[in-house]
Amino acid sequence: MTISHTGIKVPVADIKKVLDWYDAALAPLTYKKVMTFAEGMANGYAEEATPYAADWWVNAAGEGQTPVASHHAFGVKDRATVDAFYKAAIAAGGTDNGAPGVRADYTPDYYAAFVLDPAGNNIEVVCMTPQ
Repeated sequence: MTISHTGIKVPVADIKKVLDWYDAALAPLTYKKVMTFAEGMANGYAEEATPYAADWWVNAAGEGQTPVASHHAFGVKDRATVDAFYKAAIAAGGTDNGAPGVRADYTPDYYAAFVLDPAGNNIEVVCMTPQ
């Protein structure tokens, strides 16, 4: 079994700022927005621009909903992509939550970077390929 898609909810007032951040931060992963619904309140991202293939969603919280910050990790094939994500995410206004580096306490080849998005979600990009 695999996960088909997942996502986050952010405050309505922050949706544009958060979407702009994801547009920039996910570019090194070749992720881009491929679907938008509900007048920009529901936005799907995918590695390739294929219709109806979005696997990462950034949505505005509905009325009465309180978004809760969460942790999400994107797996990549090489450390250079981890580094590129970190640089793009910080340049776009993200907050450092762990610079690129080996996390040997996880596994010997766990190379990751962590950045908080503008809504406080902890976004990780990780490469576990020995290098």
